Amino acid sequence: MIEDCREELGVKAMNFQNELVRDHRICVCVRKRPLNKKENKAKTVDVVTLPSKDHILVHEPKLKVDLTKFLENHKFHFDYTFDENVSNDVVYKYTAQPILRTIFDQGVATCFAYGQTGSGKTHTMGGDFTGKQQNFNLGIYAMVAKDVFELLRAQQYAQLELKVSCSFFEIYGGKVFDLLAKRAKRRVLEDGNNVVNVVDLKETPVLSVASVLNVIKDGSAVRTSGQTSANAHSSRSHAVFQIMLRTQRGKLHGKFSLIDLAGNERGADTNSANRATRIEGAEINKSLLALKECIRAMSNNQNHIPFRASKLTQVLRDSFIGDKARTCMIATLAPGQNSVECTLNTLRYADRVKELGPGAKQAAPLEPNNDLAYLHQSLRSQGTAHHYLHINRQITNRQMEGVTDAHFGMLAGEEEEDPEMYNFHQAVDMLQEAEGDLVDEHQQCIEENKEYLKQEEAILERVEGDVDYDIEDYARALDVILQRKIDRLKTMQDKLLKFRSQLNKEEEISKTLRRPAGPRK
Repeated sequence: MIEDCREELGVKAMNFQNELVRDHRICVCVRKRPLNKKENKAKTVDVVTLPSKDHILVHEPKLKVDLTKFLENHKFHFDYTFDENVSNDVVYKYTAQPILRTIFDQGVATCFAYGQTGSGKTHTMGGDFTGKQQNFNLGIYAMVAKDVFELLRAQQYAQLELKVSCSFFEIYGGKVFDLLAKRAKRRVLEDGNNVVNVVDLKETPVLSVASVLNVIKDGSAVRTSGQTSANAHSSRSHAVFQIMLRTQRGKLHGKFSLIDLAGNERGADTNSANRATRIEGAEINKSLLALKECIRAMSNNQNHIPFRASKLTQVLRDSFIGDKARTCMIATLAPGQNSVECTLNTLRYADRVKELGPGAKQAAPLEPNNDLAYLHQSLRSQGTAHHYLHINRQITNRQMEGVTDAHFGMLAGEEEEDPEMYNFHQAVDMLQEAEGDLVDEHQQCIEENKEYLKQEEAILERVEGDVDYDIEDYARALDVILQRKIDRLKTMQDKLLKFRSQLNKEEEISKTLRRPAGPRK
């Protein structure tokens, strides 16, 4: 049936040779990967058809009540659609390359790769794989770097005497880790001028494409991954690679952020989950929602950008603000029949991003008192937060052993607001805040104890080495040290109790989201 449909549509191999590159402030495209060896061996059916360079069809096999087979064809429209025969350099030509000059004009360019695990995100951004080895020369990272150095030598920009540097970090479970500093944990702070900074993030100066590739290789080697049925090396974090242009005095001139978003497995990939994977799923879910809403606010020129709703959008705040911000999203698809649900989820999310471009119907103004509340209110105000329904099915189901259909309906705006999911996201936020406070307190306690130890050793030296020492001075000095220790330990104990309370609260709220045991119909 699918082949008949393709023959009727007259589908041919794509040729972008004479295709014009169009200028977009926000460009959304889709890339279909070929069936892999495992899928070909299993004789998996390809259910994705690209009838033109800006349309895509997904053939969803279904059964009628009388068991008659039929196809439900889902049609989507994007700026560009790339089939399995299109190379990385062609994808780059129509997505990241057109927005590259933005950074030379003191702007910010951002490129996202979004899709399910194993759909080709890392291949697109990083380059081809040969076994477990990745050729970073053939990815969008390297292509951006090559063009940056070529433009630096161009007459138009050579007089600026700009310097190039790179940073590479990942966001995992709501925390930022520096991939160029042995995954050291970094804090994200916002100063009085509303500028968001990743504190102590390593920024490596680079002088050539080869040095950029070395930075990418080193960072990619330590990126967090987790094994799933879809991909034995599933990326479980958002990887953010940034190329910065700075003046000779060190002032930021422009920045290109390339983000390989975390993979989204299907619900069947994990049968049970602990708290760590539960929080991981909640953070991935929340960051994807926040990303969509930030792009929505950017495209509609809204005054409030809900960037504080997730760590991802917080560190990318400047990507959504100003007339000189340009964004492209590459949604990657697995074409097999067994991935049809995830493929539709990806397309609906990308379609929602593109639908929210200039001229689209805008939702009513929202109160920006709290960015997490803003997200949930925004979803309800839009009426059909369809992608939220599917993201929760593919992530929250997997991480938390399922969310009831009633919860899904409420999240999709089909019934009423979902207080359970909102409360769960709030509980995760409060848990992570309590964890951060406790860890900071513990580290401070350790540093103070080192200083107290030196003071105690000095006191003991006087006691043991001076026969005329004042015993009252010794007692007073020791009492002061002990009291300070006790005060610090009490403070740390209070934060520990708060942290444990938040652990219990998160556990209790998560139970309201879990599907009752038993096979899923």
